[in-house]
Amino acid sequence: MTTRALRPFGPRPCTLVVCRGCCCGDARKHPGTDHQGQLDRLRAAGVQVRTSDCLGPCGQANVIVVQPSTEGRRRGARAAWIGWALDDDCVDDVLAWVRAGGPGMAEAPQTLTLQFIPAPSDARRRAR
Repeated sequence: MTTRALRPFGPRPCTLVVCRGCCCGDARKHPGTDHQGQLDRLRAAGVQVRTSDCLGPCGQANVIVVQPSTEGRRRGARAAWIGWALDDDCVDDVLAWVRAGGPGMAEAPQTLTLQFIPAPSDARRRAR
């Protein structure tokens, strides 16, 4: 008999992980960015947002990870890492992409793709 794990809560939507560790979200490093306002805006848009103490690529702060929905993953999408997420234009682009379905479901805005960075594990693999 084959058993499968069931997701008790159904399909997961596209979600965000926002770094707020040592460099990201730090007003001393990026004094012109309203870090709390950025989080408030993302949450007010109805997007599921989690924060992390440190995602790793501190030289590219602020970092946001856009995680694909269940359907996006089924279509082969992986999480998209966005660096230098410091202004309202970037937040606008992230929100537009998430509303359209996110990775695997919709193309990212071209301006946002310029801010894509490799996930730390991908970067380590390429360095070998």
